[in-house]
Amino acid sequence: MTKELVGVIGGTGLGDDLATKLAGVERREVQTPFGAPSGPILLGTLGERRVAFINRHGPGHRFGPGDVPYAANIFALKQLGVHAVIASGAVGSLRDSISPGDLVVVDQFVDKTLRRTGTFFAGYGAVHCEMADPTCDRLREALLGVAKPAGIRIHPQGTYVCMEGPQFSTRAESKMHRNWGGDLIGMTAMPEARLAREAQMCYALVALASDYDCWRPHDESKGKQTLLQEIYSNVRRATDNCLRLIEALLAIETPLVCEDCACRKSLELAVWTDPKQIDATRKRELSPLFE
Repeated sequence: MTKELVGVIGGTGLGDDLATKLAGVERREVQTPFGAPSGPILLGTLGERRVAFINRHGPGHRFGPGDVPYAANIFALKQLGVHAVIASGAVGSLRDSISPGDLVVVDQFVDKTLRRTGTFFAGYGAVHCEMADPTCDRLREALLGVAKPAGIRIHPQGTYVCMEGPQFSTRAESKMHRNWGGDLIGMTAMPEARLAREAQMCYALVALASDYDCWRPHDESKGKQTLLQEIYSNVRRATDNCLRLIEALLAIETPLVCEDCACRKSLELAVWTDPKQIDATRKRELSPLFE
């Protein structure tokens, strides 16, 4: 188990909280064909498991959702030998049943992002990965399996609508997202999940509900500062539970990295371009994706 290197991507809420729990930390400044990642990657151990941790938004929440170097983050983790990733991120709830402070193990996405680098293979060739099931069922089941014994309230599935941002939704958009079947609204899951699939990595996302999106009116008797403090409190409660969940997951004996998982073979039939037509330099640059 100690030989496994599990990637953890911390979003709003989790941030660097997990980093304080790592032992024997080594900071890695990594460069990729897609530039530098959000910040240094921290290699350390939590319990008996080796972890590679990165803060999605960078030190001091430097990067907004549209500026996060998603491709560099995923590529850097893959370069270091990560084959399984657990990510977290704050979201708004689109359902009465998902209360602020709840955790959701996401199983589906609707991608509304427009201006982000959504593939590693621009200029490489025609590469088409299957995305019908965009998260790893095996990792999702592992997360759900440790939640109940730890006494953590968690929803076993949910559809995450990822919008471009950085502005929040209009009320009309929020209602539309509900009609689409969305359960959560956020700004950071895409193209992260798509890139993880292109990198042949198992990927699971734990969403932290901070509040109800604007489809549900706020209590008019409460001032803005009171509502903001409630959101902070919800994120803090969800973050504490998410930390407990990840710690419980990393403590189990079951391997989190499985080389026979379909996620680890996502490029087997994905490259449609004649190999002779692929630029040799580009092929070398992207070789970690195929490992």
